[in-house]
Amino acid sequence: MKPIKFNECNITYGKNQPGYIPLPAYLEDGEKGQVVTCWELTDEDIEEIVKTKKIYHSQLTFHSPLQPIFLTVNKDDIFISAKKDK
Repeated sequence: MKPIKFNECNITYGKNQPGYIPLPAYLEDGEKGQVVTCWELTDEDIEEIVKTKKIYHSQLTFHSPLQPIFLTVNKDDIFISAKKDK
């Protein structure tokens, strides 16, 4: 799978940094500092998910506390501040 741009993107992490794949993201300006990314799966990824029903997540913490994460297939589940403002 690969990270992809989406309409709400307003930042790209790792841009021009050797050893990193650029990570398009939406960075929320509110108190929570929510970061949203979108990943496009290959046909092989989809076949593996159908077969195993599993997705693995890896996050480098550099020995800092782990931040909360949330995985979903529905973009409407993600944008916390937009829902809160309505």
